[in-house]
Order: sequence, then structure tokens, then C-alpha cells
Amino acid sequence: MKRTDPLRKLVLDLLRGGGAHARAEEALTNFRPSLRGAKPRGSPHTPWEILEHMRIAHWDLLQYSRVPGFRSPKWPEGYWPATSAPPDSRAWARSARAFLADRRALMRLAADPRRDLLVPLRHAPEATLLLELFLAASHNSYHLGQLVLLLRMMEKRGAGKRRA
Repeated sequence: MKRTDPLRKLVLDLLRGGGAHARAEEALTNFRPSLRGAKPRGSPHTPWEILEHMRIAHWDLLQYSRVPGFRSPKWPEGYWPATSAPPDSRAWARSARAFLADRRALMRLAADPRRDLLVPLRHAPEATLLLELFLAASHNSYHLGQLVLLLRMMEKRGAGKRRA
């Protein structure tokens, strides 16, 4: 058990973010509603599309890690939202809450001393819990970095500001 304790701490730190990585709590709360569906020139995605993609991927990794027989959404369409902007005024908050809840669930799996991080998953012998947790952490880091960049681009150009 002791040999994996530092490994569990590392995984938890990576999932939590911070240090050289953006923290989800900060990145997700900085978007004004007018920016959430905006797409700066040169960007393939809006902040809403990225948030929803992160939420769906997180949910998928969580379910895959703990539910034998789980079927992932079809790639790629099952991992992206149908709309480029939030469909209603509360959608962003709902999506962010769901993403953070699933991240907490992944963190509970990582912290559970009864779960061996290095043993292949019973239902997926090609994968380990450690692999799935690292995948979640790296996916989060990548897309949170995109969100930070989009926000900077839009604020610099004044996108999303109301015109008189």
C-alpha cells in the first residue's frame, strides 16, 4: 500500500489542477455568458463546445473505469454538443457542476486504497485505473488550457461585449 501512496497523491494533484496546470474551478467561472458561445477567429470550437466535450469525456472515463460492460458514446459525434452555444441561461452552470462532480468521483477512485491503480480493469484488461485517471487528467489539462487561451483571445479583441 505504501508504495502507491505517492502515486495516488500525484494522480490527485494532476486531477485537481494547479501548479503549471489551469484549475477547472477558475477556468470555468471566468466566462461571461456573452462569451460562452463565441468563437474567436481561428478557433475550431467555442468555450461551450469545449466545456461540454470535457464533461462528456469525463463522464465516459468515469463510467468506463467502474462499470463493466459500459458502452462509450460513438466517436466523435457522441463527445461533442449539438449546439455551439449553451441552449439556455443555466446550461453552462449545469455542465460545469456535472464536470466537477465527475472529477470528484474520479478523485475518490484514485484515493480509494482498496483500488489497485496498477491492476488491469476486470472488464478491460488492456487498461488500468491509473491509465484512465492519467487520461482524464491530461485531457482536462489540454482543454482547460484551450479555455484559458480562448478567454484571453476574446477579452483582448473585445468579443462578446454588447454593442450600443
